[in-house]
Amino acid sequence: MKVSLFITCLADVFYPGVGKDVVEILERNGCEVSFPENQTCCGQPAYNSGYHKETKNVAKHMIKTFESADYVVTPSGSCGAMIHEYVHLFENDREWQKKAQALAGKTFEFTQFLVDVLKVENLGAAFPKKATFHTSCHMTRLLGVKEAPIKLLENVEGLEFESLPGKETCCGFGGTFSVKMVPISEQMVNEKIEHIEETQAEVLIGADCGCLMNIGGRIERQGKPIKVMHIAQVLNSKESKGVTQNGNENR
Repeated sequence: MKVSLFITCLADVFYPGVGKDVVEILERNGCEVSFPENQTCCGQPAYNSGYHKETKNVAKHMIKTFESADYVVTPSGSCGAMIHEYVHLFENDREWQKKAQALAGKTFEFTQFLVDVLKVENLGAAFPKKATFHTSCHMTRLLGVKEAPIKLLENVEGLEFESLPGKETCCGFGGTFSVKMVPISEQMVNEKIEHIEETQAEVLIGADCGCLMNIGGRIERQGKPIKVMHIAQVLNSKESKGVTQNGNENR
């Protein structure tokens, strides 16, 4: 199965290790992974700010970039949802809408692809930590991906999973929202962290780098002893109690 990786801006710049974990997991499960170097931002910041004309130029570039791909997989529910949004963006342009529909039909969020396409729920991961999971708004509400990440985490050896109270509420990132509405965004992420602390989790897991950057940044500023990880990092982990996958002592 041939898969093209859509890495996203945030993963490329801030979380490159996530891309590595995604590729390793896909390759272990029989996928031939390629990385189209012409890929750019999906256009979501411009689109959400009302610059639809400018977004169309970006969308056309992305459609052409992934046109020959069999499948497109991304470690971001938010950016994956934006690819699907291209169909609405070109609602008055039948030619490009048809191309947008073709791309949307083969574009999947990472956990969605594992569970729904590859039919894999147990990746043989081991991660003996107490953790909770943040469900991002775009991934659950726009893509409809709700169960896949939980199914995968339930099969991680040693993982003690706690459901996050208020999981349906936004973390306050919202792309440009966190820039334009700073005081409101700050209160929203503070509330999210309070819910995370209620679970007594050592690790917050998520499937969208934007949310993880927002929550993780606030956790760091508050000096909280909570680690933030992308789900791909957990699913590619082979930790056992006291020893990491590299054989070093786990402190």
